[in-house]
Amino acid sequence: MPPPADIVKVAIEWPGAFPKLMEIDQKKPLSAIIKEVCEGWNLPSPETYALQNADSTNFYITEKNRNNIKNGSILRLTTSAAQMALQLHERIQSTSMDMKLDGLKDLANSSRDITFAQEFINLDGISLLTQMVESGTDFGDLLSFTLTAFVELMDHGIVSWDTFSVAFIKKIASYVSKSAMDTAVLQRSLAILESMVLNSQDLYQKVAQEITIGQLIPHLQGTDQDIQTYTIAVINALFLKAPEEKRQEMAHILAQKQLRSIILSNVIRSNKPINDEMAHQLYVLQVLTFNLLEDRMMTKMDPQDQAQRDIIFELRRIAFDVECESNNSGSIEKRKSMYTRDYKKLGFINHVNPAVDFTQIPPGMLALDNMLYFARQHQDAYIRIVLENSSREDKHECPFGRSSIELTKMLCEILKVGELPSENCHDFHPMFFTHDRSFEEFFCICIQLLNKTWKEMRATSEDFNKVMQVVKEQITRALTIKPNSLDQFKSRLQNLSYTEILKLRQSERMNQEDFQSRPILELREKIQPEIMELIKQQRLNRLCEGSSFRKISSRRRQDKFWYCRLSPNHKVLHYGDLDENPQGEVPHDSLQEKLPVADIKAVVTGKDCPHMKEKGALKQNKEVLELAFSVLYESDEYLNFIAPDKHEYCVWTDGLNALLGKEMTSEFTRSDMDTLLNMEMKLRLLDLENIQIPDVPPPIPKEPSNYDFVYDCN
Repeated sequence: MPPPADIVKVAIEWPGAFPKLMEIDQKKPLSAIIKEVCEGWNLPSPETYALQNADSTNFYITEKNRNNIKNGSILRLTTSAAQMALQLHERIQSTSMDMKLDGLKDLANSSRDITFAQEFINLDGISLLTQMVESGTDFGDLLSFTLTAFVELMDHGIVSWDTFSVAFIKKIASYVSKSAMDTAVLQRSLAILESMVLNSQDLYQKVAQEITIGQLIPHLQGTDQDIQTYTIAVINALFLKAPEEKRQEMAHILAQKQLRSIILSNVIRSNKPINDEMAHQLYVLQVLTFNLLEDRMMTKMDPQDQAQRDIIFELRRIAFDVECESNNSGSIEKRKSMYTRDYKKLGFINHVNPAVDFTQIPPGMLALDNMLYFARQHQDAYIRIVLENSSREDKHECPFGRSSIELTKMLCEILKVGELPSENCHDFHPMFFTHDRSFEEFFCICIQLLNKTWKEMRATSEDFNKVMQVVKEQITRALTIKPNSLDQFKSRLQNLSYTEILKLRQSERMNQEDFQSRPILELREKIQPEIMELIKQQRLNRLCEGSSFRKISSRRRQDKFWYCRLSPNHKVLHYGDLDENPQGEVPHDSLQEKLPVADIKAVVTGKDCPHMKEKGALKQNKEVLELAFSVLYESDEYLNFIAPDKHEYCVWTDGLNALLGKEMTSEFTRSDMDTLLNMEMKLRLLDLENIQIPDVPPPIPKEPSNYDFVYDCN
């Protein structure tokens, strides 16, 4: 008799019959179990039947996934995947429109299961669907379900995207270019185009020939946020895959079509809240736009290039216009001396040949571009800063040239210019969509901030790096509130003066203050276990509330979710698939799968996770690796997670380690421990404020010679 671990008790349904309670031996072949079930209901040809999960997924049970069957699962005896694929293959070619529509509807639903998908693809099903699309005879729901089935089948990564004809691409592109198109058809068509562009360089070329930015723009002017999201995703994909020499040209077209202002008015400032996927696409567009600056950022100035040298002459002319006009004549030595003096006033490091200052990369020529933009577009502020500092004789002048170069480099670091967009980031800034030259305007605000902070700090050239650190802190703190406009950003910086930064630093230092005297250290040590128990309870409570996780997929767009939560008695993990990202908690009874905590062997993270070892798994993105963890149970079974963010990752890995009786080691645990411990210490030491605590306890006095002073109550 096999051990109980190999026996699973389930209920099996069959239409028109009472459900059958069975014990499934996991060591027996699945075909033998199906044969036994069929014999119980006197069904012939057991090879044409299969078992299926009787839940919202309806996924087939196979030898690969049968270990996911848990005690108490409800299964359904149904037509095998091969038979179902054959039937649907015939039904979708029916001459009866009703039968064809029902067949396509069932196909769209069944195609989410990789077992069925493989069988349908083996029947050359993808080719059949593409022929149906190319024929152009189907419209409305027929076309919508055809495209949905196609997207679901391609999502499994079984068939290469390179196999599709130009006729198919033209047909999909035509659905996008039409002004009045069914919403579902348009959404699927945009999704297909995005996947084509991202998965094949050859298809990128073909799609780019068929679709223009002008055809995509109208879809952003509607009110359907899903359509807007898919449209921006296609634009991003075209941008990402475009050769470097074409990206500037594409950016110019986007500017001509006023993409930025359309997104600002129809998406960012619309009445609807921006969902995570839209936020991600806006972030990607922001990153790709700023990455256009990389070429200038990595271009050194050629000191011999007259056109580039003329830009420096222009900076000098704007700043010292009157002086320049009165010194057009004179000896070469006199003019050189005059230029050297002016370049020193402009704050360049190399006064003789300032072109040398721009040979450092980054920021290269981008710094000079910013300086020229500031000088031309904000001329009064530029002249004021240059003349104000050039007239000072107390060594407190702020060098405009050097500051501009270092500031440009800093802004590129803050905005990560040149880095590819992250898979899971939603960190877009609305203010960068409010101006066509947002980076240059960003620089203009920050260079004025730098000059203001320099004066507040009464800095000298020796304090240059300190000033830059303070300015960086001012900028990053102002960006954290996500200002809606550049004016809001400017106002926020006004409130973050050097004095305010010092106060904030002092406040944070007080919160992180570490008392070093021996009695305090002993008290901290005594309190620490209580605080750790409190953190542990909080982590377990969060696991009981549960979280939703994105399903692992080969496609970049991962819009499928599953939910996991711990039972209130901390003995079982409940989990199951969801149709969409939930807004609140998902009840236990709607989660079909269970994993007893007692069965968990270990928790692994990062590169050790099996879903991170798979070939091409999410392109081994560094950020995804940092958010991945897996629960090992039984012998070689894993429950794989990718946390939505670092906070959820820490909560879940801490909670799972706490369940296993292991130490919670995440950085959030350390942070929580420091915060709670310092707070508790301050509360306990409140009465000792301004009292000096000795490093060693006072000595115990000697015993008195007599105890006559003791009062006898009796």
